[in-house]
Amino acid sequence: MNEKYVMESRTVKSSVVLPPDTNNHGTLFGGKLMAYIDDVAAISAIRHARKNVVTASTDSVDFLQPIKEGYSVCLESFVTWTKTTSMEVFVKVIAENLLSGERKVCAVSFLTFVALDEEGKPTPVPKVIPQTEEEKWLHQHAPERAIARKKRREESKRLAKEFGVKKPWETI
Repeated sequence: MNEKYVMESRTVKSSVVLPPDTNNHGTLFGGKLMAYIDDVAAISAIRHARKNVVTASTDSVDFLQPIKEGYSVCLESFVTWTKTTSMEVFVKVIAENLLSGERKVCAVSFLTFVALDEEGKPTPVPKVIPQTEEEKWLHQHAPERAIARKKRREESKRLAKEFGVKKPWETI
């Protein structure tokens, strides 16, 4: 399987935060930001694999700073690590006060995508080659994140089995 540089999957998406995108505090809805994160990460994954992809998981999204109405929100993403059919994608969210130029990192997230073939089955992806110090650091620590992700997934499966599909009114 071939290899690709991280920079080949790098994606940047910017948008202005408008009133319909905000909550009663005048800041960007968290769900809207999560949709932006999934969108930009999917573009990076598709660029890397040159295949259709599905989101397999989203690690925690910590909202570090609010993104105010009138600010720009800029998302940067790239593939940091790959396994056989899956890719870890890093997303950094930066808010910018367009009048003052002040910029702040507002969120970071890791997502995992799986590449699919024409029949919708998982298919191999190229290995990733990090070049910058940031890329190398993220790549080096990816196996630790993968272990944590696997543990979290097992716990999710356990909870799903424990609580099942009964309707809330059927559990009493």
